[in-house]
Amino acid sequence: MSRVSTNNTPAASQAVMAQIQSAFGATPNMFKAVANSPAALQSMWAAFGALGKGSIGAKLGEQLAVAIANYNRCEYCLAAHTVLGQKAGASLADMSAAQIGQSGDPKTAAALDFALKVVAQRAQIIDADVAALRAAGFGDEEVVEIMAHVALNLFTNYINVALDVPVDFPKVALK
Repeated sequence: MSRVSTNNTPAASQAVMAQIQSAFGATPNMFKAVANSPAALQSMWAAFGALGKGSIGAKLGEQLAVAIANYNRCEYCLAAHTVLGQKAGASLADMSAAQIGQSGDPKTAAALDFALKVVAQRAQIIDADVAALRAAGFGDEEVVEIMAHVALNLFTNYINVALDVPVDFPKVALK
């Protein structure tokens, strides 16, 4: 059971919750928990929307999300982003490999490696880490966007783990 209410949506959160309901066809528990703070809900939803239109593409964004979720042991995000990754064109094998920071595509592998270094080292990376992204074909826009995905996924992972939000997507085993 969640450590915060998932049943009492404040009036100030209801417009965003209607957008979420429309986008998903249901209202995932994570959003119900975050809706307790209209400011946090608006921030999270806006970040998802902005990054969904970003330059790295939805598939890579979802692969980053499962890698970070697995690292942080967030079962909620792992389950949700595995489903969303498949909707974005990734195979189940792609998502399973990304979960442990791997990909057969060198560019995707570089992004996953970088994101996991950022998380593991709390952003204390070195020039060579960014240089490896550049060598794989990422420019400044994509480097910053990968960092934005890391930040958003840390936020959602921490929300779901700390608040013990019940998983309402098909479960995926942590690795």
